[in-house]
Amino acid sequence: MTNVSLEHIESPADLRALDKHDLKELATQLREFVLQSVSRTGGHLSSNLGTVELTIALHYVFNTPEDPIIWDVGHQSYPHKILTGRREAMARLRQLDGISGFPKRSESPYDAFGTAHSSTSISAALGMAVAARNKGIDRQHIAVIGDGAMTAGMAFEALNNAGVTPGVNMLVVLNDNDMSISPPVGALNHYFARLLSGRFYAAAKNMGRAVLQHMPPVLELARRFEGHAKGLVASPATLFEELGFNYVGPIDGHDLDALIPTLENLRSLGGLQFLHVVTRKGQGYKLAEADPVLYHGPGKFDPSVGIQKPSTPPRQTFTQVFGRWLCDMADHDSRLIGITPAMREGSGMVEFHKRFPQRYFDVGIAEQHAVTFAAGLACDGLKPVVAIYSTFLQRAYDQLIHDVALQNLDVTFALDRAGLVGADGATHAGNYDIAFLRCIPNVVVAAPSDENEARLLLNTCYQHNGPAAVRYPRGAGCGAEVAAGFDTVPLGKGRIVREGSRIAILGFGTLVPAALEAAEKFGATVADMRFVKPLDTDLIDRLIEGHDAIVTLEEAAVMGGAGSAVLEYLSQRGVEKPVLQLGLPDRFIDHGDQAALRRQVGLDAEGIERAIGERFADVLGAIRLKAHTH
Repeated sequence: MTNVSLEHIESPADLRALDKHDLKELATQLREFVLQSVSRTGGHLSSNLGTVELTIALHYVFNTPEDPIIWDVGHQSYPHKILTGRREAMARLRQLDGISGFPKRSESPYDAFGTAHSSTSISAALGMAVAARNKGIDRQHIAVIGDGAMTAGMAFEALNNAGVTPGVNMLVVLNDNDMSISPPVGALNHYFARLLSGRFYAAAKNMGRAVLQHMPPVLELARRFEGHAKGLVASPATLFEELGFNYVGPIDGHDLDALIPTLENLRSLGGLQFLHVVTRKGQGYKLAEADPVLYHGPGKFDPSVGIQKPSTPPRQTFTQVFGRWLCDMADHDSRLIGITPAMREGSGMVEFHKRFPQRYFDVGIAEQHAVTFAAGLACDGLKPVVAIYSTFLQRAYDQLIHDVALQNLDVTFALDRAGLVGADGATHAGNYDIAFLRCIPNVVVAAPSDENEARLLLNTCYQHNGPAAVRYPRGAGCGAEVAAGFDTVPLGKGRIVREGSRIAILGFGTLVPAALEAAEKFGATVADMRFVKPLDTDLIDRLIEGHDAIVTLEEAAVMGGAGSAVLEYLSQRGVEKPVLQLGLPDRFIDHGDQAALRRQVGLDAEGIERAIGERFADVLGAIRLKAHTH
């Protein structure tokens, strides 16, 4: 009877004090803790259930945090957080003032590198390995890469660089959770993996090369034999070994009896090692095993019954508005091509994929390729729509400028998760797209204020013959009814949604409803600007003439944002008019409920009202005085 208890594990040192035979029981407890914890807070589930044994094995074998582990993508790191002193903190995972859902350097010395965007781990680990080599420090560096992150070119750029970097210790662990545990991952395969990772094999291989180096024909025969022998284990060996790594695997990532001795051998070898482990997303929870996509990032749920459909349908999200528009427009226009960089579900493209499989392209985690691929399609007269999160478009900025905008190609970008994203926090916030898009020639930037406006502006930008982006937030809007059809609005033209006096609020995007609420207090005019670029200067001229003060409002970075565009126009015209810019401050905003975050930065109705009252006290005083006189 084992006495092992997860509650007694406060650090990896406690883990390493256990007997190897106790680790399986610990894995059972850790998996159950992950399930119960995520069911209470929401978060990433399937991927973390799949990394339980791997996490235990890595911390058991390596001297963490001195041997840094970099988790890529970071949403598979919950077991790591639990074993590194944050078990109790999991109760406030991804909540305001709680711990992050991703590795975060400021949170723990065990979080060696922040990894919320994918495919960065090998580059970072190589940088750390070179630093250790140059400072004369003997340590290992582990990059755990999974969840499709190997599809990104950056991962192979790092492997390519590592292969010609002498004197570094780095282990790349490919957490392959997209394939099932197939027959090659069996007991015999474990034996070959341990043999190939052991000192005897490495020594014998090097000795054989030394003996045969003066006999080229025999050496070539030996190389071929070695390649065929390792081919019994796994065909990817050739690729990674040509890049300079010793490839081992695949092995069962849920089998501690295979993982631990293999990792021990690889630790002893040092140099460049590549371990291919196969895990199953959702491992140990049948519902997640059956549908790992559904359980990838669930909200709160009861583990005993699983995720249930709500009794009353929730309000339509902007993502759903886009998904329905995409299918409708594809029916209407056979030239439409839908592209996503590995975000089919997140971007609302499941139905499009089902109905138009020949016109749907998931290019993997390869945002740069997605954009240039779209540019190539546009060159030959097709109409590509790139559905991409705002935060991920950052990764394809050069392609956006050089391959699309410079050539003025007809590519439509549907920018989901614009603005504050909530629980995913600063790493995923779409705060910068207005600033980095509006400075690019030829690019149209639209910001719908509600769900119906989203459809209208998608229609408009799609019909525009050139690059255009429609930015919209995560979740639902104010509940506006969405009209079917393909109506458009005049390009670059906004609208007045509330007539008032003295103060004019220029709203860009989904803060317009909050602006309307705040405007009631002051009798202000509210304009739904619709477009950041081209800017509706005619409407601005009209508002300047009839009002004493201007307020710009956007859920995006103030610096370089839509408000800056308005100020630039006023400066160009030589207009001196007091302007208050409201938007996101010049700092990274952590995770938490979206509404709470908006309150925190003053972008709810109350905050807007307060900011206007403080900034324009003199104007408002004149309004009150006039009302009192009458």
